[in-house]
Amino acid sequence: MEIGFDNDRYIQLQAEHIRERIAQFGGKLYLEFGGKLFDDYHASRVLPGFQPDSKIRMLKTMVDDVEIVFAINANDIEKGKLRGDLGIPYDADVLRLMDVFRGMGFYVNGVVITQYSGQPAADAYRARLAGLGVKSYLHYPIAGYPYDIDAIVNEKGYGKNEFVPTTHPLVVVTAPGPGSGKMAVCLSQIYQELQHGIKAGYAKYETFPIWNLPLSHPVNVAYEAATADLNDANAIDPFHLEAYGISTVNYNRDIEVFPVLHALMERIMGESPYQSPTDMGVNMAGNAICNDEACREAAKNEIVRRYFRTAVDVRRTGTGEEQLLKIKSLLSQVGADAMAWPLRTEAMLKAEMTGGPAGAMRMPDGTIITGKTSTLLGTASSLLINALKYLAGTGDVDVISDEVIEPICHLKTAHLGSRNPRLHSDETLVALSISTTLNPKAEEIMAHTGDLRGCDAFFSVIISSADANIYKKLGINVCCEPVYEMSSYYHK
Repeated sequence: MEIGFDNDRYIQLQAEHIRERIAQFGGKLYLEFGGKLFDDYHASRVLPGFQPDSKIRMLKTMVDDVEIVFAINANDIEKGKLRGDLGIPYDADVLRLMDVFRGMGFYVNGVVITQYSGQPAADAYRARLAGLGVKSYLHYPIAGYPYDIDAIVNEKGYGKNEFVPTTHPLVVVTAPGPGSGKMAVCLSQIYQELQHGIKAGYAKYETFPIWNLPLSHPVNVAYEAATADLNDANAIDPFHLEAYGISTVNYNRDIEVFPVLHALMERIMGESPYQSPTDMGVNMAGNAICNDEACREAAKNEIVRRYFRTAVDVRRTGTGEEQLLKIKSLLSQVGADAMAWPLRTEAMLKAEMTGGPAGAMRMPDGTIITGKTSTLLGTASSLLINALKYLAGTGDVDVISDEVIEPICHLKTAHLGSRNPRLHSDETLVALSISTTLNPKAEEIMAHTGDLRGCDAFFSVIISSADANIYKKLGINVCCEPVYEMSSYYHK
């Protein structure tokens, strides 16, 4: 897979730029950290060479200057809001993220519970944090926020919030997901720091859209596809264009709220240090692209993936047609055709030839491997084994004997109540690991599971959640034709 992004250069440039911004404000900066800190797989897919943990590795280069503050919305705690990618509640994810940061040597200050108005679940969570020895702080709703500047910037607005004492030059404010109130935490802190006679500044770190790439660049268009359900839209930053005569890209929510934010910062700091939303950002990702064509192609592939994943969601839920139409429009903008995607073509051709479900996977060298449903293996299992055989160079040899597979099939149907005897991908990997004690070839191909990370796979039918989860754990990007294998009403 062709590299298009210089990750080491990115880390160096990003750390240098943040240090410059700290100095701009006299030695203290509140940095609103948007997006994912150490599992940014979207960025790694559209910027080949970007490592999913690049942001946290960058922070690691300045670990002694950093402290972490988490923000979580009390209403999200009350509702038990889940992270879609991990399936865990926001409140639990804060604890998970705290463990990660502490394990990397960062100082974790505590948790700000925003929009607090006496929610019982928030009270219980605060008690849980106290039991763990974690400090927590309450921030309250402000009537008229964010437009009533007079109500916000006074002792009954930001001044009412509990102050978070901080000691490091760079205070990273992060959250388990959007809507947690990160920006409000930063501005409230700056207001109260000034009340204590301490000067501090604010900046925003968001990877996408990339401000110094064209509006129509596939990498920026891929961001719109990723946020189609949020109605985000990239746009030329009119404030930056007016102030500097330079065309830059931002997104609609930041552009719409900027006049209010500008007025807030003027009231808090005496004058706003920023003339545009682009000014507020510190993202240097655009300066680390080393092969633009590779990034363009990767981004187009990502939009295709988003199209098929959204199509499957529409098939499953009956909702989301508007998002699907938007992504289809974005495909047209970048000149991509999901129906002509080579992986889809190969998978559908294999299905037509065999008369059953089939799949195709692109190997790291560009070769496309296919697999089909067999008597003992499901489509995803068959494709997985064929891909591993290719990587190991073993040829078309049997690596899992029927003597190993058949008892597992019997266990599923005779004792576990399954009507499908074929092995799912997780069961196939277990059978393969058992076979390593008997067959050296099995051990040989098992060693190549890590080489599948970043590969794309397409299936002619919607695969089971068990298969999808194993592919996800292996780091394989999965897409499916929005068609069920069985004509049932209920599907797992």
